[in-house]
Amino acid sequence: MYSDFMKYLRLKTSENVKRVFAVFAVAFVFVVSFCFQARAGNITNMRIGQQVGSVRIVFESDKDFDYKAFLLDEPKRLVIDVYNMNIKKTLQSEDNSLISSTRVGKLDDNDKRVVFDLKKPAVIKKAFILPPQSNMKWRFVIDVAICSERDYKKKLGAKHAFSSSGKKETKIASASKNWFFNEESEKKSKPRKKIIVLDPGHGGKDPGAIGVYGKTYEKNVTLAMGKELKAMLERKGYTVYLTRSTDIFIPLRQRVKIAQKHKADLFMSIHADSALNRNAKGLSVYTLSEKASDKEAAALAERENKVDIIGGVDFSENSKEINDILISLSQTDSRNKSSKFASYIVNEMKKSVKLVNDSHRFAGFAVLKAPDIPSALLEMGYLSNKSEENLLKQSSYRKKLALSVMQAVDKYFNDPEIAALY
Repeated sequence: MYSDFMKYLRLKTSENVKRVFAVFAVAFVFVVSFCFQARAGNITNMRIGQQVGSVRIVFESDKDFDYKAFLLDEPKRLVIDVYNMNIKKTLQSEDNSLISSTRVGKLDDNDKRVVFDLKKPAVIKKAFILPPQSNMKWRFVIDVAICSERDYKKKLGAKHAFSSSGKKETKIASASKNWFFNEESEKKSKPRKKIIVLDPGHGGKDPGAIGVYGKTYEKNVTLAMGKELKAMLERKGYTVYLTRSTDIFIPLRQRVKIAQKHKADLFMSIHADSALNRNAKGLSVYTLSEKASDKEAAALAERENKVDIIGGVDFSENSKEINDILISLSQTDSRNKSSKFASYIVNEMKKSVKLVNDSHRFAGFAVLKAPDIPSALLEMGYLSNKSEENLLKQSSYRKKLALSVMQAVDKYFNDPEIAALY
């Protein structure tokens, strides 16, 4: 009897323990799930980068997140839903070709909706998430391109959405989904080398400016500088091409075509100046403008230009309306990026060499007119000035200039607006 009672007691105790354990297990799962759900990430920044006929939107965040991006009409807008994320910074649209305004709303709990009002019909080209690398955080990237009204209408609604789990997603590199990165995924996420084309001015039958005192030929100084700068940039990991590596004459139109052939991310033409005033000295940087910034810039452009060119983009499959918009956007986009690059050159150069007043100038140089490549023209100094002619003949001085250019190139490609494009 006693033994039967003890068996019964042990059985009941065991059942009670199981029940208590089950209750605790359910509670534990609930608490863990709640904690993971409650631990929302933060979108800390948003930026918009202007490209040719498109914009790239980049969200920076402290963790990976799920998303859905789609288009709506009346009015035209791009909608991006982000899940379990806080948005710490009010998102503002920068000046660009497609987005007029941005606003943020709450969907549910920690889910947010970001709405971009569109100026023109557009389609989503791709959307993907990049894991942290170098000094960059997690990044959600979406490219939106201008299109015809008909193509826009075809892509409206959630059924055409790009999402972190949908078939239209082009690339997800997520540490939370893949606990390690294999060699193949590392290759895919590794950014490509930036391509720079350097253009040593003049050459062959065209000597350029000739030093008043030492009879130094501009074509020789620019070629020497081009080779020194090329070597320096290649050591930093850039892919660099010269429009000429020997003393040959290359027409202006061909110089631009060389840059386009290599699909350059940046183009810089290298020159040395000359003036009637023998006291004139200092370095300057030129970028493209429809109107020159002063009479000297206009006269210099007139001396350099033999042909007025714009080319390098294939518009054969587009309508005239789309082509007009693309050409306009391309020129504006390239001018803006060129000015940014020029400002970095000026800021680096002024630390070590003399600059002219208003050292960033504007002129209609033919070699700056590639509509799809940010371009600048560097005037290293005046060969008509005795002291600067002597300096430009010295390799040590040219290398000092090259170092400043290299630092400007680094800062240009690391600029958040430019980095968002790659």
